[in-house]
Amino acid sequence: MATVRRSLSDLRDNPPTFDRARIEATTDAEILRHQVEDGEITDEDVKTIRLSLHMTQERFATAIRVPLATLRNWEQGRTPPDPAARSLLTIIAKEPELALKALAA
Repeated sequence: MATVRRSLSDLRDNPPTFDRARIEATTDAEILRHQVEDGEITDEDVKTIRLSLHMTQERFATAIRVPLATLRNWEQGRTPPDPAARSLLTIIAKEPELALKALAA
């Protein structure tokens, strides 16, 4: 991405425009979808994915076959999911029913 440099006087004369209502109307699910599309899964997203499935930590940890302590560490930002776990979380975020069905089989 290119860096654009603007002077303070230029910013005062030509302030950037944005749609505050559109920003405020953006849901967590939409933000998560964009992050997944961009290939970014963070520790905050782990909790968002779990909550979007209406699952407790215990149930989600069991469903994705990780220790409960590991899931809690991810959600609290103590440790990030490893690349394999990030891949699994991306799949779950994009196709939750299919992913959980496959894991349950």
